[in-house]
Amino acid sequence: MAAPVDVYGDPMRQVDVDGEPVRVRHPDLRRLDSAHDAFVETGASDAAIRPLVLDSWHRSIRAGFDPEHSVAPFRLDADQIAQLREQHPLAAAMPVIRQLLVEEAAQAGMIVAVSDAAGRLLWVEGNHRLRSRAEQMNFVEGTSWTEDDVGTNAPGTALALDREVQIYRAEHLARHVTPWSCSAAPVHDPDTGSMLGVLDLTGGDEVVGPTSLALVRATVRAVESELRIARLVPRLDPPADRLSPPARPRLQVLGRHAGEWRTGSQHARLSLRHSEILVLLQASADGLTGDELGAALSRHPLAAVTVRAELSRLRQTVLPYGIHTRPYRLGFTVDADVEQLVTALRHRDHRRAVELYRGPLLPQSEAPAIIDLRTDLHLGVRQLLLTAGDPDSLLRFADTDFARDDLELWEAAAAMLPPRSPRSSEVDRRIQRLRSDY
Repeated sequence: MAAPVDVYGDPMRQVDVDGEPVRVRHPDLRRLDSAHDAFVETGASDAAIRPLVLDSWHRSIRAGFDPEHSVAPFRLDADQIAQLREQHPLAAAMPVIRQLLVEEAAQAGMIVAVSDAAGRLLWVEGNHRLRSRAEQMNFVEGTSWTEDDVGTNAPGTALALDREVQIYRAEHLARHVTPWSCSAAPVHDPDTGSMLGVLDLTGGDEVVGPTSLALVRATVRAVESELRIARLVPRLDPPADRLSPPARPRLQVLGRHAGEWRTGSQHARLSLRHSEILVLLQASADGLTGDELGAALSRHPLAAVTVRAELSRLRQTVLPYGIHTRPYRLGFTVDADVEQLVTALRHRDHRRAVELYRGPLLPQSEAPAIIDLRTDLHLGVRQLLLTAGDPDSLLRFADTDFARDDLELWEAAAAMLPPRSPRSSEVDRRIQRLRSDY
């Protein structure tokens, strides 16, 4: 029978943990905050602190951790993260983790992190809003969340003790982490028993309930079973000389509120931010530094940690294609409609330009560099059509939601139409209506 485990939740509820009845309790938050302050300021201990947590606090302090100022350090850059993911045994189990835990966590307002055995976060997924908040405490891929680096926290303490752990609010030693709660459990190699990493669920108070811990535990068991089965079933890979390269991806961003990413028969709708990043990297042959990308994406330049986090999430979407660092640049060629439009404008191919231009580039984007590119493209198409002498192409452009009120276009089309054209009356009516509106 397993030893009793501390679990949080309804103080009157009984649950079974591996067959052992355990009284679920919830700490007195005010007393916990006071005990945390006393320990940080004077080293004093309080009975309100669980022994597991107090031991972790002492280990962290002995390791030189500063509760007031220390933050999770970056141990891996983007290329190293990508390489470790490819090589790590848990990569094969990520579909299981996403199906059993990430999807539920995203809907419930939680995030899921998977670390390696050294405490370095390799995957951070789940609720987008909460991930953005977590970035402020460096809870992102590539950072180390060991007790030595961040003090008491569920993934770090689970790593130190090799057991499942729940950490509630001020039980975290670092002050900037105390608004959060987390539940974590180690994942072991099913053959050798060695630790492969830690699976963590992070969010609000509900994360330290018995249901959350049970979900984490069940996911860990499923992952270990998946690894065991994968080793029992031989994988029949085709010879290397029969492997075909992946299809060139396509990116469509013209006239779309968010980009459409296509690879062969697969397609995905990108977030607006990821669409912006792909457009900017695709347009920059020499790549962009983190600072350049941060300034290009926001009127108030994004912090480097935010840029790194966005690039890390984007890499998951564009796999198996890679994004390089120092500077950030695409490691592949993409068929982007925006690049095709630039080529058509450069060659003064007005018919091809009209065919490609389904609307302004990412019209909802407020990224400064996207706004500039969007304006340049629209004016480029407009000017090309005004000088091409092709009324059909000009009217095709003018009779759209994004050009319908451009009086100069309609006046130019009227001048280009041949005498007694059946379209003249329609064009004249539009001109009169626009003139009356001015």
